[in-house]
Amino acid sequence: MRIVFATDEHVDWISSRDHHLEKSLILPKIKVKEIYLLEDESEALIGWMRYGYFWDNTPFMNMLWIDEPFRNRGFGQQVVEFWENEMKRHGFKRVMTSTQADEGSQHFYRKLGYKDAGCLLLDAQPLEIISTKKLC
Repeated sequence: MRIVFATDEHVDWISSRDHHLEKSLILPKIKVKEIYLLEDESEALIGWMRYGYFWDNTPFMNMLWIDEPFRNRGFGQQVVEFWENEMKRHGFKRVMTSTQADEGSQHFYRKLGYKDAGCLLLDAQPLEIISTKKLC
């Protein structure tokens, strides 16, 4: 697996898969390198990770997706560690993410050292668990 930054040519691919991000916001996120793509050995795209900033000052991973046939192979951990190292390199001391209480990914993030920091309850949605991790 290889991690690459998304480019302008990936807008339609991302838009067709990431239904939580308005298409008009994809290109600006690409320009500031806030979307990573995951490629398999043949350079086929198998997933993505994108982030933004909580309170405009703390990196917040908004989405991590790996296509079903490629899950449970350590690729998720690799991209999270890559992102954390990038954030450290840019001088950040803490990162954040969240997951719904009915999703198994909360356990994945805890294994990677993320700590529950609070939650958010919105109408007609499961509890959103907010997690943080100090970067060493």
